[in-house]
Amino acid sequence: MTMHAGSVRTDMKAKVYVTLKPSVLDPQGKAIKHSVRLLGFDSVSDIRQGKYFEIAMNGSVTEEKARDEAMRLAHDVLSNPIIEDFRVEIEE
Repeated sequence: MTMHAGSVRTDMKAKVYVTLKPSVLDPQGKAIKHSVRLLGFDSVSDIRQGKYFEIAMNGSVTEEKARDEAMRLAHDVLSNPIIEDFRVEIEE
């Protein structure tokens, strides 16, 4: 856990990245790909859209508890596990 001068705990941040599973069609990503190709970005072969969340956790939680809670939140609230995958990162 990160400590500042005087041993005061700082908040942790959970970063949650939610993306469509590879087998799920992504019409918004296809539309963006089409637009960027029209703008001359010829090297772009595919674009998939997703969601990003930053969750502040108070300084009283351990990194393990912060990760567990962020994983549960990502699974139960922030994503649809049938069509989406997610990844969690914890930053102190």
